[in-house]
Amino acid sequence: MDLKSLIRNIPDFPKPGVQFKDIESITEDPAAFSYVVDQFSQAATANKIDKILVLDARGFLFGAAVGYALKLPIIMARKAGKLGGESVTASYSLEYGEAVIELQKTAIRKGDNVAIVDDLLATGGTAAAAAQLVDKVGGHVQLFTFVIELGELNGRDKIKDAEILSLVNY
Repeated sequence: MDLKSLIRNIPDFPKPGVQFKDIESITEDPAAFSYVVDQFSQAATANKIDKILVLDARGFLFGAAVGYALKLPIIMARKAGKLGGESVTASYSLEYGEAVIELQKTAIRKGDNVAIVDDLLATGGTAAAAAQLVDKVGGHVQLFTFVIELGELNGRDKIKDAEILSLVNY
């Protein structure tokens, strides 16, 4: 399926110089959305995943559907201050700023094999921070899945220790 033809470029969002890749057109197209979920589900099955870690916020869309399809638990990595209970945190850099994400300490158990699902791999900061959270609570990241990868930003360099699936590359 040609997902690239569905992805809109929005110039200068969220700040000047950034070319935002809008995946909403994929979620609006049932065949395209199903394709993404199927590809991510096949990779998760091949990697013997126990839990799906979804990244705030667009990763929630795809990861929740994968978890549902495979009957696997969905774990949320949220922006700081959005989770209740005891959590672990990790800071990271974005291509346009700094951020912090957190994970509830009890969400992942020691030895769990985890897939991290997000819409976009850019600099790798968010994905690497999510992997740090999984490591902090004793899990093991087996797989990263992304709809889009911005290759020129070298995000893969920060997440080398697991399989990486990107469906569209720029």
